[in-house]
Amino acid sequence: MNRFMNLEPHQILTAVLAAAGPLSLLVLGMLPSGLLNRHGLRTARMAALNSLAGLAFACLADVCLVCFGQVDCKCAIAGPFGFGVYFDSLSAVMLTLVSFLLAVISRFSINYLAGDLNQGRFTKWLCLTGGSVLMLAISGNLVQFALAWSATSWFLHKLLVFYPERPGAVMAARKKFLISRLGDVCLLAVLALVFNKFHSSEFSEIFAASRRIHEAGFVQDRFEINAICLLLAVGAMLKSAQFPFHSWLPDTMETPTPVSALMHAGIINAGGFLVIRMNPLVTLSPAALSVLALFGAFTALFASLVMLTHASVKRSLAFSTVAQMGFMMLECGLGAFSLAVLHLVAHSLYKAHAFLSSGSIVRLAKSEWVPVEKPGAHPLTLVASFATAIVLSLGCAWVFSANWQHNSGLLVLAGAFSMALAYALWNFWSRFINLPLAAFGVAFSGAIASTHFLLHKMFSGLLDAKDCVNSQANSPAGVLLLGALLALFLAVLVLQTELPQWANRPAFQALYVHARNGFYFNTLANRAVAALWPVKMAPKK
Repeated sequence: MNRFMNLEPHQILTAVLAAAGPLSLLVLGMLPSGLLNRHGLRTARMAALNSLAGLAFACLADVCLVCFGQVDCKCAIAGPFGFGVYFDSLSAVMLTLVSFLLAVISRFSINYLAGDLNQGRFTKWLCLTGGSVLMLAISGNLVQFALAWSATSWFLHKLLVFYPERPGAVMAARKKFLISRLGDVCLLAVLALVFNKFHSSEFSEIFAASRRIHEAGFVQDRFEINAICLLLAVGAMLKSAQFPFHSWLPDTMETPTPVSALMHAGIINAGGFLVIRMNPLVTLSPAALSVLALFGAFTALFASLVMLTHASVKRSLAFSTVAQMGFMMLECGLGAFSLAVLHLVAHSLYKAHAFLSSGSIVRLAKSEWVPVEKPGAHPLTLVASFATAIVLSLGCAWVFSANWQHNSGLLVLAGAFSMALAYALWNFWSRFINLPLAAFGVAFSGAIASTHFLLHKMFSGLLDAKDCVNSQANSPAGVLLLGALLALFLAVLVLQTELPQWANRPAFQALYVHARNGFYFNTLANRAVAALWPVKMAPKK
């Protein structure tokens, strides 16, 4: 039945505004490459205007959401399946964020590829990829979500092989392609199991059934629920470059910079968005949450260590993204979904800016900046930094009523945040300490902590992604494991602060070489892909 017939006019308006941006980009992207190449610069400008209009539509849809509430509508196409728009606060955040990034990236691409004979083809695939990500954000059912999920990967592949004469780019694209197909298989299996369990693919019906199970306090067919949630977790990890399927992301640096910005700031978040969107269902399985937490934590630690060894700006940013995605999965696994959404937004904005300005950073470093060796951290400075960071974190948590003390998983995240504050303070105090600098460091860190807890509180009230408690994380074994995890985060922090003093030690130099090579997981992945799908070298002219 066509659900549009039962909606109020303002609800239809909200759905149309939400869908206008992605549909306009998809329509532009469906034009032939030859036609677009003949008018490359004009096509790029048209895409930039389309993206800007999409951002305006997204903002208007947000206003309608605030005024009239969330919208769930469906236009039936074939039997129980159809095109739907599920527009709630989470969809609004993602739609507005990605629309803003697309508006900036498409504008940047006008001059970046000006004069390239294939600028029209690049714009075509950029529009199709961006439109698919936006469609992912507003999908009303799991079928539509799976189609947008797969389409995003297929269109991104065209951007990753934009320079087919580069063997490294082709190898990275093929590695990404194969891993993405595994993610597609996981999501298709989830779709089949969900339809068998809930007899529907509509998000609203799946969420309602999941909440009834939560309220009942017990889970029937636990094996089937665990299978669904574990497949969701694995699919999300494959999409978000989690260990050991991470090596494709740092290798995609030979693609044009706008693609890197879109991929690292938007597309890579699809795995986290899947878990956050499906949180009423995923939280029925503590086992799936624990898998997310364990793999996410290891990925964050592993990628952070490797990132420290790279001097290349873009490759270091790529490993930073892998680490950030791992930390986001850890947040989801520990039940901090509102914090994961805050992390997603902050990371997307930061990483888009970092990639789009990476060329300027290199030029500035060559012309103006002279690196000065930073001394090792004095023990008293570290102790003072940690003590100040803990006091600031506890104080801000109390001010903003963050009840983290009863949840061991959230305490780990609070501890990691305190370490980040401690590192910021150490950067202020590592050279010398005087009263004005000390006061500035405390004020700056206090502002960061206050902003963090304030935004976390705002997102908790705004989003439907409610935080939960992972029962396995609060068990004795879970507490012990989380304590070990916190110790590992501390070890990475100490390693980062002591790098200048340890640089000449033989053991450290050996570790540096292995970390610089990603502990050779990239080599193993390349060999596996080369055996399955060999890259033919272009003939020399």
